[in-house]
Amino acid sequence: MSYIVFALLFFFFVVRMPIAFAMGLSASLVMFFVYNVPMTVVVQQMFTSNDSFPLLAVPFFMLAGALMESGGISRRLVNFASALVGFIHGGLAQVTIIASMFFAGISGAAAADTAAVGTLMIPEMEKRRYDKGFAAAIQAAAGSIGVIIPPSIPMVIYGVLASTSIGALFLGGIGVGLLVGISLMLLSYFISRRRGYSPDNSFSLSEVWTTFKEALWALGTPVIIVGGIMSGIFTATESAVVAADYSLLVGLFIYRELKLKNLPSIVAKAATTSAIVMFIIANASVFGWILAFEQIPQAITTSFVSITKDPVLLLLIINLLLLVIGTFIETASALIIFVPLLVPLIPHLGIDPVQFGVLIVLNLAIGMLTPPMGICLIVSCSIAGISLEKVSRAVMPFVIVMIVDLMIVSFVPFITTYIPGLFFR
Repeated sequence: MSYIVFALLFFFFVVRMPIAFAMGLSASLVMFFVYNVPMTVVVQQMFTSNDSFPLLAVPFFMLAGALMESGGISRRLVNFASALVGFIHGGLAQVTIIASMFFAGISGAAAADTAAVGTLMIPEMEKRRYDKGFAAAIQAAAGSIGVIIPPSIPMVIYGVLASTSIGALFLGGIGVGLLVGISLMLLSYFISRRRGYSPDNSFSLSEVWTTFKEALWALGTPVIIVGGIMSGIFTATESAVVAADYSLLVGLFIYRELKLKNLPSIVAKAATTSAIVMFIIANASVFGWILAFEQIPQAITTSFVSITKDPVLLLLIINLLLLVIGTFIETASALIIFVPLLVPLIPHLGIDPVQFGVLIVLNLAIGMLTPPMGICLIVSCSIAGISLEKVSRAVMPFVIVMIVDLMIVSFVPFITTYIPGLFFR
């Protein structure tokens, strides 16, 4: 009966029903009318999927990012990044990448990263006569690092679904985030040099020191998160609570740009964003439930292995599949639908579950740069006031570079497993 649920899902996609409702409704209808499962059981399944200690990290990382975003953090991070790399050709593009990497260590979400840095950097690049399409493309690419460098909400979701250590996933994302960031910086340098985008400023050690001191408290967030996990002081979930508390204290009492009167709206914003993610998870869990009931994961594993038993070719096929999926399906939904289907393939691939998790997230991060569902691209285009069609060509070199990074991460496990191996044995 699995074809019925997929047919319903496809129909709901065609009529443009939001993906969370499409997954939940298609699975619920099949459960109720085909298997005579009471709707109360379906609701219980939705509730149980959200009743998870690791998933508690999602709203708290959202809150930490919202607090930091409203507390003057973005500006300080951009100023520090400008002092560090503004003297390179295409200085503003380099600043955009570095600032996004810094903010990635705070927010855990690509869209938040893109919006926080993009609202400052895209208008500035336009003032310096950077091409609008290039400005939007570089910000979209840099913003996608938000789900790779820890903390990462998609890694939390993967960890829950695959029963993999979230702390190990966070540490595995560090090397990959640095690889992607450096690759984007090199590409931006060559494009900027060819187009004549001059350095933004001259290098000054005193300016680096001054801006570093101003940004020090903001930079403390990722240090606390990663340091706490690595030292075993707290878990990844507990680190989210610590990050939210730290962000609140820094915004209120150190930078003093966070006002008590603004807290209700900030909390409401974080709660709304978190509720959307959790609602997707709840509905997707029902869809995943029926897939498990129909033994679809086992069937897919058998199908993949029947195509080839070569782990290299199998991994390439999975990467290609995930790249296509990321183009059309939102990240959280893609994780919840496909992780349970793909995790059984790990023994056949002969790779570490942490490496596989980071690979899945990197694949979906690339999907954030491609229309029609590329959230980073959509946010960047909105800020720049440019259509998706115009920026799609400009973003392609960055997509290609990230696919090269994907191949490196796929076949050089050291990048994702070395740091976690030091602390999680």
